[in-house]
Amino acid sequence: MKKILIIDGQGGMLGKQLVENIKKRLPQAEITAVGANIAATGSMLKAGADNAATGENAVAVCARTADIIAGPVGIAIADSLLGEITPRMAEAVGQSTASKVLIPVNRCSSIIVGTGGKKTSELLAEAVDTIERLCCQE
Repeated sequence: MKKILIIDGQGGMLGKQLVENIKKRLPQAEITAVGANIAATGSMLKAGADNAATGENAVAVCARTADIIAGPVGIAIADSLLGEITPRMAEAVGQSTASKVLIPVNRCSSIIVGTGGKKTSELLAEAVDTIERLCCQE
């Protein structure tokens, strides 16, 4: 099974939903959750993440060995999520050889076009479908 890294900030609600939905579909998946803050980490851990850590260095270290990285698109944009994503975090995500599944959240001055105005729940479902497909490839 592939190593899935979920990164989130703020309260971690998007990451929490990702963890819950991935665990429902892929109960054997190894999910590591890294929060930009302790609240985000706690939310993802309570949702069922297997491992959890907080902060910039945790993102840098975990991104090196992940097969799939998932989270809001802001995890790949320096200074996003109201400044919680540091340049080093965004660089670690961008330079990782992992497949990236980024959910387009139009906030914090980053507007992603082409999403057709989908609801967050629809975007999450699409992200989980993509992660499941990536996990089933060998």
